[in-house]
Amino acid sequence: MEMTTGESGRIVLGPPARERRTSKLAMAIIAAVLLSSCQTSEVLSGAEVDPTSALTSPTGDVSRSDLDQGKLQFMNGNFGLAEKHFREAVELRRDNAEALMGLAACYDRLGRFDLADRAYNQLLKVAGRQPRIVNNMGYSQYLRGEKAKARKLLLEARAASPGDETIEANLALLDRI
Repeated sequence: MEMTTGESGRIVLGPPARERRTSKLAMAIIAAVLLSSCQTSEVLSGAEVDPTSALTSPTGDVSRSDLDQGKLQFMNGNFGLAEKHFREAVELRRDNAEALMGLAACYDRLGRFDLADRAYNQLLKVAGRQPRIVNNMGYSQYLRGEKAKARKLLLEARAASPGDETIEANLALLDRI
């Protein structure tokens, strides 16, 4: 704590000015990252940066905070922390398609393919067989080294969503191995 003189000349007790500047900077960075997570067509090495961006959830969702934190942690490569937040969002709302998609993607990145399959199966029940979901399932098979299964799923996704950049990038990635 630091005592300073405020604009009115009164003594103000609060964090040191350096900490206030650091806090403001940290909040600005977090806000910028969250705002950028709304874009749906970003690609990172053939995989989606935000695996949940194509799915929407109702407004007023009590799991929104965990969902947002999950997205932030995923984009920063903190897949364990992202998994925790996505899992908590799913526990609050079992039909939260965005959280299920993020959870499955985290399990893929953590190499927990058994749990990824469970999340994808639940996601298919909640959201149906959407191209974005099938694409991520194909990418999951790619990560496992299952080239034939990956190709089949990615071609299914391409047929449902021709010209999708992420699907095309994943197919190109598959062709490189």
